[in-house]
Amino acid sequence: MDLATGAMGTLLPKLLELLSEEYKLQKGVREGVKSLEKEMRSMYAALRKVAEVPREQLDEQVKLWAGEVRELSFDMEDVVDKFLVHVDEGSEPAANSNKLKRLTKKMASLFTKGKARHEIADAIKDINKQVQAVAERRARYNVDITVANLPTVTSIDPRLGAMYTEATGLVGIAGTRDQEVMKLLSEGDDMSKKNLKIVSVVGFGGLGKTTLVKMVYEKIGGDYDCKAFVPVGRKAEAKTVFTNILLNLGINGSELIMLNEQLLIDKLREFLKNKRYLIVIDDIWDEKLWTIIKCAFSSSNKFGSRLITTTRIVSVSESCSSSTNDSIYTMEPLSDDDSKRLFYKRIFSLESGCPPDFEEVSRDILKKCGGVPLAIITIASLLASGQRVKPKKEWHVLLDSIGRGLTENHTAKEMIRILSFSYYDLPSPMKTCLLYLSMFPEDSEIMKDRLIWMWIAESFVPSGKANTSLFEVGETYFHELVNRSLIQPVYGYYGFVYACRVHDSILDLICSLSSEENFVTIVNGTSDNMSSQGNVRRLSLQNGIKEEDRTRPHISESIRQVRSVVTFEPAIDLMPPFSSFVVLRVLDLELYAYRGTKEDHLNLQELGSLLHLRYLRLSGRRIGELPKEIGKLQFLQVLDLPGGTRLPATVIKLTRLMCLLINGGRFPPPDGVGNLRLVEVLSKIKVGSVSIAKELGNMDRLSELNIQFESSDPVKAFVESLGKMRKIQHVVISSKCELEVSMDHSGERWESPASLREFIMHKGVRLSTLPSWNPYHLSQLFRLEIYVGEMRQEDLGFLGRLPALRILELKSDNQRSLLVGAEGFRCLETVTFHSKSPSKILFKPGAFPKAERVLLFIGLRAAKEEAGGNGGDWFDLGMENLPSLQDVSVIFFRSGVTVGEAKQAEDALENALDDHPKRPNIRIHCLEVYAAADLESDGGESESDDGWDGEE
Repeated sequence: MDLATGAMGTLLPKLLELLSEEYKLQKGVREGVKSLEKEMRSMYAALRKVAEVPREQLDEQVKLWAGEVRELSFDMEDVVDKFLVHVDEGSEPAANSNKLKRLTKKMASLFTKGKARHEIADAIKDINKQVQAVAERRARYNVDITVANLPTVTSIDPRLGAMYTEATGLVGIAGTRDQEVMKLLSEGDDMSKKNLKIVSVVGFGGLGKTTLVKMVYEKIGGDYDCKAFVPVGRKAEAKTVFTNILLNLGINGSELIMLNEQLLIDKLREFLKNKRYLIVIDDIWDEKLWTIIKCAFSSSNKFGSRLITTTRIVSVSESCSSSTNDSIYTMEPLSDDDSKRLFYKRIFSLESGCPPDFEEVSRDILKKCGGVPLAIITIASLLASGQRVKPKKEWHVLLDSIGRGLTENHTAKEMIRILSFSYYDLPSPMKTCLLYLSMFPEDSEIMKDRLIWMWIAESFVPSGKANTSLFEVGETYFHELVNRSLIQPVYGYYGFVYACRVHDSILDLICSLSSEENFVTIVNGTSDNMSSQGNVRRLSLQNGIKEEDRTRPHISESIRQVRSVVTFEPAIDLMPPFSSFVVLRVLDLELYAYRGTKEDHLNLQELGSLLHLRYLRLSGRRIGELPKEIGKLQFLQVLDLPGGTRLPATVIKLTRLMCLLINGGRFPPPDGVGNLRLVEVLSKIKVGSVSIAKELGNMDRLSELNIQFESSDPVKAFVESLGKMRKIQHVVISSKCELEVSMDHSGERWESPASLREFIMHKGVRLSTLPSWNPYHLSQLFRLEIYVGEMRQEDLGFLGRLPALRILELKSDNQRSLLVGAEGFRCLETVTFHSKSPSKILFKPGAFPKAERVLLFIGLRAAKEEAGGNGGDWFDLGMENLPSLQDVSVIFFRSGVTVGEAKQAEDALENALDDHPKRPNIRIHCLEVYAAADLESDGGESESDDGWDGEE
């Protein structure tokens, strides 16, 4: 599915599927489908051309025609999906039912299929008429001629204003950033200062990159023999860039007209050969283009020349600054003080003169602007008209509109236009994925995995290469949106991205585009805002108002075609009954205000009628047992349930399921769970029997698994199943029983899957000794958290040889000392040790060469006894020998020592780290009791307890 082309991308393959013998369509219907497929393929090609052009540059008739085709494609796909659902329904009677029941089900299935074929025949005839009407309008409007002549470049360069802004108008924009960039340009020893140096400035649109480098360019340009400032932009050609540089350097244009790229490069290299130059190449979008551009600048230039580039794309900045002498400057938003100065200067003509009545609303507006100069200047321009400041009431109206795409003003539209260049530069499927973020309220922390599964359910993510899952393709889309500075990553304790946020300026852009294209409808309960928009495709139920002012949206025909519904607390009361939806694919409900009584307008049993559903997420409150009707959802791919939910036996019928999440499983899955062979993510299920452990081995597509043992009985069967999982990457094991679960029942040889990347053992699960793993099978393992009864020196040596290990947490009852030397652990960045005795760990010089963070759990009773035997010295861990150490966290268990002795221990540890050359941050906490529960490090974030980045 694609915003620009509607459902065309998924519809065309389905039309071809209908022509297969399996569906036995009548000859007349087959001919109708063939005609449809041919006509829609032609329209698809035209729509893709339209998609490349910013909306404001499109002819009005082309917009109307494209909108008609998109809506028609949705309607067509709905018809085809209804047919496929009804044909699929009941196609395989249960093998264990008696003959009469099986015959009855077969007859019912034949009747259903016959009825479905009759219905699709009528629907195809009707749609063919609509298609012909649209095709006639295509000819009448001369759409093909108009599309062929569509502009491919922006008519006005959006950087011109920034390039020619006077310095006096830049109050607040630069802050100290110009000094920081100039420092990067000048730092280094005498030799490196003479070498060519490149500084790349990166940040999303509107942060003021062009303005900043222009200011630096003007300040230091006089120190160079020659200089040039050249804007590039989207879809630029290398020949144009070289020509513009040479023209800026004073070369006569007539000399350049007939030169190709190679000759232009030669001419530029010759001109710059013995000169100290400063050249700014502004707004680069393409790594391939930079690869060509850099050929013109020889690294043999030893005159202290400097290149400055700007870009919105992180990977482009890394390409520009690829040598050790180069630097990247990441643009950050303005500070609060600089934001105020810029805002007040634009409105009140004073840098610090805001009237008291406007201070609170100013503060709220600036919070939404998020330190982005373009947003601040734009909003300030809307609030100041000539010499008159608009009334306070209008400030509040504007405040409410920011982040919702509702601001109607030329200046605001110009800001959206500038930001939209990043949107139009995206590959087509990514545009749709980005717009889907308009479903979420402003300031939302949007979980990465949740978002990607929603994209998949909506068919936004196309199939990738062989052996690449849809989720992996979706993950590359997510990271590319981060790379292009369109979403802001949220990092967990270990540095993994588990969520994202959308800056209000970007949210304004995508809400504006979504509204124009009828992509998302936002309902907040203030009024019926669905009845006038035609068909509603996606519904976001949000609530920022008081309950007494809230009204449930009017249910009309327009809502029947909704494909996605997402509710946010406490908007569940705005949710129409499930029976209102006919083709719903994504249902994400926050049930905090749901009471689950007979009086509720939502009946969970009715979920079974949503036959098109691909994604179902219920969160916020326990729902007991999921209704058995859930087994009717044959197309369901994602099932995400609150903790304490019991799965019905019918869940094993969901054979297309790819992701099953139960947030803290209290009940085991039903027998037959192994039938769910397409499942890639399974979390968190209780394993209480050998049969369930064996069935896990049938799930050969599993990549993430989180289980909780009820006893040690299933351990051996589980380990055998684990060995069959050729795609498994993340494994988390815990237990919930009185006795510890011993993984020693796994047998002498434990074959670990070669694909394994994370292996985490939580409380209640332990090993007596480290298994005899094959290190070659663990070449991808980057995170390991284990509880080993006895850790031997040779075991530590084995762990040190794991080539990808970055995170290690080791719990042990060790009574023997462990020496960590300079050998091994070449990639380890974060290490956690649990030990009752600090003297059992000693770091030798050069140990953990890349470890930046160390977390220690230490019992002070043993430390006190050891200190008595060491002449009063509390600690000798050798932490000063860790060369990259930046952060140290220590948890002391105070049982058996006084408050004063605990303070002595704290002082001793701090003194031991005083001499460390990096002066690491130190955090020390004391707990009263040393218990098994205390051995669990919380990692500081939710990415964590289960080993799931971003699990809620």
